[in-house]
Amino acid sequence: MHDTTKDDPRASERRSGVRRAFVASLTGTALEWYDFAVYSAAAALVFGDLFFPSEDPLTGTLLAFSTYAVGYVSRPLGGIVFGRLGDVIGRKKVLIATLVLIGAATFLIGVLPTYSTIGVAAPIALVVLRFAQGVGVGGEWGGAVLLSSEFGDSRRRGFYASAAQVGPPAGNLLANGVLAALGALLTEAQFEAWGWRVAFLLSGALVAFGLWIRAKLEETPVFKAMEAEQSRPEAPIREVFTTQPRALLAAILCRVGPDVLYAMFTVFVLTYATGELGMSRGSALAAVLIGSSLQVFLMPLAGAVSDRINRRVLYGCAAVAAGVWPFLFFPMIGGGSWIPLALGVVVGLVIHSFLYGPQAAFIAEQFSPRLRYTGSSLAYTLAGIIGGAIAPLLFTTLLSAYGSWLPLALYIAVAAAVSLAGVLLGRDPEAAVDEDAQLAAPAAQATADAARPTAV
Repeated sequence: MHDTTKDDPRASERRSGVRRAFVASLTGTALEWYDFAVYSAAAALVFGDLFFPSEDPLTGTLLAFSTYAVGYVSRPLGGIVFGRLGDVIGRKKVLIATLVLIGAATFLIGVLPTYSTIGVAAPIALVVLRFAQGVGVGGEWGGAVLLSSEFGDSRRRGFYASAAQVGPPAGNLLANGVLAALGALLTEAQFEAWGWRVAFLLSGALVAFGLWIRAKLEETPVFKAMEAEQSRPEAPIREVFTTQPRALLAAILCRVGPDVLYAMFTVFVLTYATGELGMSRGSALAAVLIGSSLQVFLMPLAGAVSDRINRRVLYGCAAVAAGVWPFLFFPMIGGGSWIPLALGVVVGLVIHSFLYGPQAAFIAEQFSPRLRYTGSSLAYTLAGIIGGAIAPLLFTTLLSAYGSWLPLALYIAVAAAVSLAGVLLGRDPEAAVDEDAQLAAPAAQATADAARPTAV
C-alpha cells in the first residue's frame, strides 16, 4: 500500500521542523555548556594561581571554585528573567538572547588580564563575567528543553527533550578535548601564560554558528497554540509559586543528586586525581573525556528508554545507583592507576546519563504548558544552587577537614536520596501528554479551518 504521509507536504514540514529543533536545541546548549565547562576546568587547573594567588594552594583552589559557584548562584536570575519572557514572548527570541549573553562573557574571560597585571580588579572582573555566564545558562536550559520537546510527539518527550541534556556532556567533551590538546601541545608554562585563553576565545566562532542555526527556526507549536488561544500567562512566576508548588518542589529536588554527581565526575575528580593520587593533568582529563563522549550517546538512549518504561521508576533506580557507586569508586582508584580511574569515571557518568537523560522531560511535564518555561527554569536554577554550585566547594572542604574519601561518598549518597524524594513527589508523564493533546487540538483545528478554501 502506498504511504500517503510521504507525499503530504505538511507532514514532511513537521518532520523537518522536529529535526531542526532537535539539532538547534542540542548544538546551542552544547555551545553554551562548552563555555561553562571551559571555565569549570580552568578553575580546577589554573585560575587559582592566575587570579587568586596565595602561598597556600588549597586557598587558591577554594577561591577559584567560589567563582565556579557564582555561575550557579546567578542562574536563578536568568531563570526568573528569561523564564518569564519565554512564557510571554516565546521560546525562540529568548534562546537567541541567552546564547549571545554567555558567548560574549566567555570571550571576554579569554582576554581578561590576570592578577599579576591589574591586581584585585582581575578576580572582580572574572566574578562579574562568571555571573553573566550563569544568568545566560539559567535562561537557556528551560527553553532548549521546550524547543525540542514541543516540536516533537509528547509521547516521546523523553527522547526529544534529551537533546538539551546532551549539551552538557557534548560541551564538556569539546571543552576538555580542547584543553587536553592544548596541554599536550604546550608546556606547563605556556599553558598557564596564554594557552588556556585559546579555549575561551574559540567561543566567538562557536556562538556565531549556534546563532545561525537558531535564527532559522520557527516558534514552537505549543507556544503558537497558546498565542492562538490567548492563554499566555501575565504573571507566570507568581502563578508557579501559588498554583504549582508541589510540581516546583519535585522538580527542584530531583535535580540535586545529578548535579552533585556530575560535579564529582567532571570537575572535582580533576583536583582529586592530581592532588591526592599524584596523577598528571592530562591523564585525569582523558578519563573525563572518555566518560563524556559516552554520555553524548547514552543520554538520548536513556531518554528514549524513559518513554517506554515508567520515567519515575527509571529515575529512581538511577538515583539509588548514584548513591551507591562512590563507595566503590574511591577504593578502586586508591592505587593511583589510570585504568581504574577511567573505569570509575565512566561508570559514574553512565549512571548520571540515566538520571540526566530523562530529567528534562520529567521536569517539563511537572508543569502545565503555559507555565513550563518559567517552572522548568526556576526548578533548574534553584536546584543548581543547592546541588552543583556548592558541590566542588564541599568536596574540597570535606577532603581537607577529614583527609578521607568517606565524607565525599556520604555527601553524594545524601544528594541522591534528595533526588529520590523528588521523584516520589512528581507526577507521571501521562498527565502532561493529555494536557498537550488538549492544547494542540483547538490549534490544529484552527489551522485546518484557515487552510480550507473559502466558498465564493
